[in-house]
Amino acid sequence: MDNPLIPRAVAARVATALLGLAVLAPATVAAQLRDEALWEAGAGFAALHLPDYRGASHERGYAFPLPYFVYRGDFLKADRDGVRGVLFDSERVDFNLSVGASLPVDSSESEVREGMSDLRAALELGPSLEITLWRSDRSRAKVDLRLPLRGAVTIESDPRFIGVQFFPHLNLDVKDVGGVAGWNLGVLAGPVYTDRRYNRYFYAVSPDEATASRPAYDPGGGYGGLQFIVAMSRRIGRAWVGAYVRYDTLAGATYADSPLVTSRRYAAGGIGVSWVLAESSRRVPASD
Repeated sequence: MDNPLIPRAVAARVATALLGLAVLAPATVAAQLRDEALWEAGAGFAALHLPDYRGASHERGYAFPLPYFVYRGDFLKADRDGVRGVLFDSERVDFNLSVGASLPVDSSESEVREGMSDLRAALELGPSLEITLWRSDRSRAKVDLRLPLRGAVTIESDPRFIGVQFFPHLNLDVKDVGGVAGWNLGVLAGPVYTDRRYNRYFYAVSPDEATASRPAYDPGGGYGGLQFIVAMSRRIGRAWVGAYVRYDTLAGATYADSPLVTSRRYAAGGIGVSWVLAESSRRVPASD
């Protein structure tokens, strides 16, 4: 039952904006130091096409305002990698706070979930160890191993902890792709692991929710398939443009036999445009 204090539209906007910031974040970086504004702020719009959740065949399109915010502080940063706190930083190793989000699902609009409880939007937060494995001579390209571990909490008046996700992946950043100045490429790939509590939130079917076509199901934790993302972005004057494509496969996932998993392979994507409307007068060294 919906909570009147947290309207569904508001929860959806919060979760979608967080997802947009995480995926369509400002330009992919190569470590070439120069002075930049301490912060930049602006606004634009984004469009995403996503499944209701990983493994859902029901997909939705989203269009919404896209906030643009970059902060280049010593201990707090908001940039291409999302919003994070820098807990440790060296030439090869970073230890950051990682942020993510998942979208709400109205079960009445999903044939496979009809009669079940709605899924709330969720905020994911946790540490991420990031190790630079290779960097080109002029820092035009680099490969990182990233190890984010995040706990998920529902976005509502009485938040609930719904489990843990671990997404170890390799990340390639390339600046000035094909020799064209300003175009940046990001590619990442890796397996997804989730605990039993997380999987039960998304994929369990209790006995009282079971039907002739939807048998009761109780998943365990473990391997949750593979995820691949390719993103392109560019800063053009005071404008930023970006796009991404994501491909997921749930082959071999511990919850792949859930009756709520109706698509084991799928693609998603989005585009975004933002304009920088204000920036600080203070300048700081930045790798951007």
